[in-house]
Amino acid sequence: MKTKIVLLVGLVCMFSSTAVAQRVAAPEVVVRNLYAAQKRSATDPFFQTKSRARVDKFFAKALADLIWNDAVSSARTNEVGKLGGDPLYNAQDMKITGFRIKRPMVGEGNFDLVDVPVTFKNFGKEQTILFRLERDKRRAWKITEIFYPDNEDSASSLTKILSATP
Repeated sequence: MKTKIVLLVGLVCMFSSTAVAQRVAAPEVVVRNLYAAQKRSATDPFFQTKSRARVDKFFAKALADLIWNDAVSSARTNEVGKLGGDPLYNAQDMKITGFRIKRPMVGEGNFDLVDVPVTFKNFGKEQTILFRLERDKRRAWKITEIFYPDNEDSASSLTKILSATP
């Protein structure tokens, strides 16, 4: 009887841990979901001041604070914020083709840090945007930075753009 109980408890633990692991989205899924959320105005985390949770869903606290503060201050002053264009496409005007989210690249020996490249053509010009994600305390992947390799150094990342002084 004790063997059956131990076996049953073991199976329950195994399946519950699998269920928890399945709820944590893979890094490329987080990036895909961010692009999908941005397409729907009801869930877009950028340029809105209705829900801080929309921002926190995708971004680590430091970057989420910068995004949220830029949206709130630009809404308060009724001016364009530091984000002068779409941060997911690094552009103001877009005609996107060949959009592809590539497999995550693990940081050097650090399995809690990955970079997810996104490639596409905008008006025929090849673009690459690099999303850096890290696991938070709850083991969920959060975006800690977005890099724009084709930009000049002062605008080479979302943090640099949002931290720039006017």
